[in-house]
Amino acid sequence: MRTVTYSMNVSLDGYIVGPDGGFDWAAPDGEVFRFVTDQMREVGVHLMGRRLYETMLYWETADLDPSLDESMLKWAAIWKPLPKVVFSTTLSAVRGSARLVSGGLAEEIERLRAEPGEGDIAIGGATLAAEAAASGLIDEYRARVCPLLVGGGIPFFPRRERRVDLELLETRTFSSKVVYLRYRVAR
Repeated sequence: MRTVTYSMNVSLDGYIVGPDGGFDWAAPDGEVFRFVTDQMREVGVHLMGRRLYETMLYWETADLDPSLDESMLKWAAIWKPLPKVVFSTTLSAVRGSARLVSGGLAEEIERLRAEPGEGDIAIGGATLAAEAAASGLIDEYRARVCPLLVGGGIPFFPRRERRVDLELLETRTFSSKVVYLRYRVAR
């Protein structure tokens, strides 16, 4: 069965976006960017909400940007053809290899798990991840912890009323002092 993963950069105090709405502090350096690019090669489909979809639209045409370095071109080459599922009630259309879904997240994940295919089912964005977590659909949490406190904003971990035990699978510390933590949900 395909693994559902939730992976984002997060501040040490647990936020993916600061109280001002900014996340420039989460921009990965070259080493972390290459690591994230390598991880994206393991993804078979990426689920996201409207905000993340709109943020990532740049990468649909990024290969035309002459200022991009080789690592960013590699990312664009992986991201652009990757199947994406966008959950939105306000968008009327999406572009590229994305398809728009207005139905339920749980049903979509179960459909994707049942169909033949390779690679992880990745979830991006805290709101969508919170919905998946509340339904017990996330198999792995992958946090790249940035060495700073932002004091508030949008939390990486959804607020839930139940305990979730995790099993540590992997850690890695980068030269930028970003720490990667990979946990599997203990079932």
